[in-house]
Amino acid sequence: MKKLLRPFLFISLLPMFLNACAGSQPQYTPEYFGSGSVVAVWNLENYSVTENQILDDMQEFLTAKVAETLKESGECIVVEREKLVLALEELSLGSSVLVDETSRLEVGRLLGAQFMVFGGFQQVGEQLRIDLRLIEVASGAVVRTGVHTIRADNVSALLAAVEAVTAQLF
Repeated sequence: MKKLLRPFLFISLLPMFLNACAGSQPQYTPEYFGSGSVVAVWNLENYSVTENQILDDMQEFLTAKVAETLKESGECIVVEREKLVLALEELSLGSSVLVDETSRLEVGRLLGAQFMVFGGFQQVGEQLRIDLRLIEVASGAVVRTGVHTIRADNVSALLAAVEAVTAQLF
């Protein structure tokens, strides 16, 4: 009887043990994080599986909304998008080089950014998910993340969602 109970006891206690080990991780916060931090916002990417020209056209618009929301928060100094574009042109970096996040962070470093915002959005059926990551340029460490899911057919909700997910970063 004891031999039968041991595996049952082990199997029943294993989920509790694993759950206790999977507690929340402490957030990494650099010393210079916060008011006055210099942030560059990279173009958001459309990760949708199906072709949607409207979403493709919204990439720059949503990226600009992230930058605008960060500026309006007063929590950071946002590198102007034009400076980012000029730096890319001056460095003659092709899009294949910029697929690598390390290369993007190097561009941020050249611009004097302490942090960069990367992210994207994806439509699956009727839902649209927006994900953002705030990355420390010096270390490449993820400082904060934000995610928000909405109905894909509501443009005003989309703008509010971009504001909400951006607010999660600072």
